[in-house]
Amino acid sequence: MATFVFFHAHPDDECIQTGGTMAKVAADGHRSVLVVATRGELGEVADGFLDAGEPLGLRRIRETLESAKVLGVDRVEFLGYVDSGMMDTSGNDGPYSFWGADIESAAARLAAILREVAADVLTVYDANGGYGHPDHIQVHRVGVRAAELAGTPSVFEATMNRDEVFRTMREARETLPPEQAAEIPDFENADFEFGVPEALLTHAVDVSEFVGTKRESMRCHRSQISDEDFFLTIPDNQFARVFGTEWYTSRRHTRGDGEPFITDLLAE
Repeated sequence: MATFVFFHAHPDDECIQTGGTMAKVAADGHRSVLVVATRGELGEVADGFLDAGEPLGLRRIRETLESAKVLGVDRVEFLGYVDSGMMDTSGNDGPYSFWGADIESAAARLAAILREVAADVLTVYDANGGYGHPDHIQVHRVGVRAAELAGTPSVFEATMNRDEVFRTMREARETLPPEQAAEIPDFENADFEFGVPEALLTHAVDVSEFVGTKRESMRCHRSQISDEDFFLTIPDNQFARVFGTEWYTSRRHTRGDGEPFITDLLAE
């Protein structure tokens, strides 16, 4: 039995980015630990959603625990930092923001967990945090350093296959009803870098068996993912196409032109 630690920035990141892998890890009889850097205090929430006086961060902790149960996670930890908001906003400099955290100090907190659970595998994000979010970039920096401190042997950078996402979204806009097609984000023309080119990816984990579980875990994050959200309204076949494979890069592995993707995070 191996121990996987999945390190994420905010509640709901775990199900979107690595939910299928987490469910697969559980199904394969391994242990999984979810570590979340912040409580997602700066997430957007609809008026009237929270109870009177209820902090968003506490609701998001509860949602994370529900999601973790769906995904078969054995343990959940929060590092205790505060959501930094999007890049170049006031939250970046807020008290205890994760973006402003000292990397060595934050890495020491995560490394303590890695040592305690004897982690075999740690997942972080790519160096750009997938799309340039400061807390996601910090997950990469802190996670890589924590693995060095703890001696964790395998580190994988969870990311998006930029080319496949663009292909799928183009097809969806052409086939879905106009009102649904209009809800699909236009990442190709965004003012930020999205994901990683396919040629640079090393691992493709087939989680098609677990897309239903992944979608159920998304539904746990009701404060952020409503029933009308893109994640929950696209048809099942489109959802499986977009989310049925989870993509990673590894510094320990290489993949030459035309070579197949590695499909197992435990492969040597």
